[in-house]
Amino acid sequence: MTTFEEKVYRVVSQIPRSETRSYKWVAERVGSPFAYRAVGNALNKSPYIGKVPCHRVIKVDGTIGGFAKGPKNKRRLLKKEGVSV
Repeated sequence: MTTFEEKVYRVVSQIPRSETRSYKWVAERVGSPFAYRAVGNALNKSPYIGKVPCHRVIKVDGTIGGFAKGPKNKRRLLKKEGVSV
């Protein structure tokens, strides 16, 4: 695991339940404001499934974006938390 990935997981772990943040927002918080694709790649291979709420990270335009377990599962998890997507 890289230092960048560790930073991403730490930032994403702090996103409150029932809230979302964008890949760009995460990239800015880890000090790499243009690395939003790298954020997505890091989340896609997260070894912390269930501990790091990767499903709370969406695209800056409000659309769902990707998810290792598929977009339907991401949408289901967000709806379960009360987030309308």
